[in-house]
Amino acid sequence: MKLVFMGTPAFAATCLAAVLETEHEIVGVYTKPDTPKNRGMKLIPSEVKLLAQAHGLPVFQPASFRDDAVVEELRSLTPDLIIAVAYGKLLPQRVLDIPPLGCINIHGSVLPALRGSAPVQWAVLNDLPETGVTAMYLNAGMDEGDIIEIRKTPIGENETAGELMDRLALLGAALLKDTLAAIAKGTAARTPQDPAQASYAPMLTKELSPVNWNRPARAILAQIRGLTPWPGATAVLGGTEFKLWEARPWPAESAAEPGTKTAPGTPLALNKKGLVVACGDGAIQITRLQAPGGKAMPAADYFRGHPIQMNNE
Repeated sequence: MKLVFMGTPAFAATCLAAVLETEHEIVGVYTKPDTPKNRGMKLIPSEVKLLAQAHGLPVFQPASFRDDAVVEELRSLTPDLIIAVAYGKLLPQRVLDIPPLGCINIHGSVLPALRGSAPVQWAVLNDLPETGVTAMYLNAGMDEGDIIEIRKTPIGENETAGELMDRLALLGAALLKDTLAAIAKGTAARTPQDPAQASYAPMLTKELSPVNWNRPARAILAQIRGLTPWPGATAVLGGTEFKLWEARPWPAESAAEPGTKTAPGTPLALNKKGLVVACGDGAIQITRLQAPGGKAMPAADYFRGHPIQMNNE
């Protein structure tokens, strides 16, 4: 088959690498325009662009598909099938109508749950026990197309969104290869989604970062894991705002003496593993954090050099 691949981040690049291992011909790779980053605002190419260039594939970076010339350029590639993985753009119907075998997508959730731009992060933020990847046909809606196949995986107790993303990328890449083989044979399934079971995973923002210590410990731990590596959970401790990169459960019975009530957000103890902080229903132990202008480091090391007042002092 002649394929056009559309994608942008590392998750998509892992899937593109899998397609490169097949016998199919990639006639074009579409990715978002280079993004200005860092202080110098240097234009940085996407992971998909870098991989495509390394393999000598033609790369296209249109700002949108509103321009007729952009659509006609895609049509001129005469793809049999379009693959879109974390491309970052909804494809209009006139693009979906171009390939005779349709357009497919690898989505990082068990659809129809967690439709949208950040399904992996919200699976962790919602403290789900498992998630997965879905191969689906695209339609004009957001992740609403017919399902080809779903593969599930449990979410680790301490797994961050970044770690889960890496695992799902490999799971999705293997699913994509098998999906291409099924489509080529004409055996790919097509199961409509149940819209009544749909939920959504909106784009992450920094407004999600501040920790509310009144929440249960498990919810705060999920917030820290789900916002790693971006945008990161934040909390003010001893008058300084930190990014919290890693935390672990702390036994509820150890959070305070019997009969006492410690205000949520209060530092309780510092040990060799980290800083224990009171929550709405107990406490968590912060094991890795980052001070303003500093680097991520073990919390125990930081607070040994920057003493913080404890509840019992």
